[in-house]
Order: sequence, then C-alpha cells, then structure tokens
Amino acid sequence: MKNFIIFSIVVGITLAGCASAPKTQKTQLQIREFQTRTYMDVDSKIVMKAMLNVLQDDGFIVKNAVPELGLLTASREIDVENKGKAFFSALFKGNDARWEKNSIIEASCNVSDIKDGCKVRANFQQKIFDNKGGIVKIEQIEEQQFYQTFFTKVSKSIFIQRMGL
Repeated sequence: MKNFIIFSIVVGITLAGCASAPKTQKTQLQIREFQTRTYMDVDSKIVMKAMLNVLQDDGFIVKNAVPELGLLTASREIDVENKGKAFFSALFKGNDARWEKNSIIEASCNVSDIKDGCKVRANFQQKIFDNKGGIVKIEQIEEQQFYQTFFTKVSKSIFIQRMGL
C-alpha cells in the first residue's frame, strides 16, 4: 500500500510538471498585424516572385498563382509520426490504433498594390492527419515568430531580385 501511495505521488508530480500554461488568445486584429507587411518602392510582381521563391525554398508545392489578383497558394507535407507512440498505440489497441502520422501546412498569400509599394498578407494553416487519414486537428498558425521568419526571407528574396543575383 505504501509503495502505491509513493508511486501515485510521483506520477502526480510528473504529470503536473508536464502541464503547460494556457495560450493567451490573440484577437483577429493582432493576428492580422503580424500576418501583414508593407513593402515600399517595390512592384507587386517582384514581391509575388519573392514569395514564390521563399515558399519553394521551404519545401512548399505551389498550388495556385494568380498575379492579376495577387493570390498565391501552396502546401507542404511533413511526417510527424512518433515511432514510439505508434508502436505503443498499435500494441495496445491493435487495428483500432490511431496516432498522428502527417501534417500539411497550407499557405495563402495576398499581394495588394498600394501607393508607392504593395501590401502582403500571408496566412498559414496546419492540418494534422492520423495513420488512417482522418483529421486530428486543423489550426491557424498564430505564432508571430513564424510570420517574422517568413517575411524576413521574403525581404531577402526581394533584395536578391533587385540586385539581379
């Protein structure tokens, strides 16, 4: 009995330590702010080409590009399978076992001409699928750093194009 109590305490402390702090909910305006960049003194076609290059460099497959509308869509598939989880799930659940297998990140970018430049809004969404093809989760990527990294790459790509490199 004493061993069971000690075991229960250890498991409780371990699980409590794994709990994460709840995410603070961002407003749509906050999300839109870091999803949007303005590029001055640059043509929208150059920006479209820069985004196309960045997405392809990051492993995305471009699905649609409509320069007249300033629309660019792309997706990238990632293997997210955890072999340990898959093994134990299959071991204990047999044919009914389900685990996260792959993820698809979809990108949607919109380029709009403005006075003396253009404005870009990029939106990324992640879909996670299980081993049987069912959707586990769909969520918009809302991490500001993710978008900052993307737009930094776009800025570098614009610079490279301007320099003719």
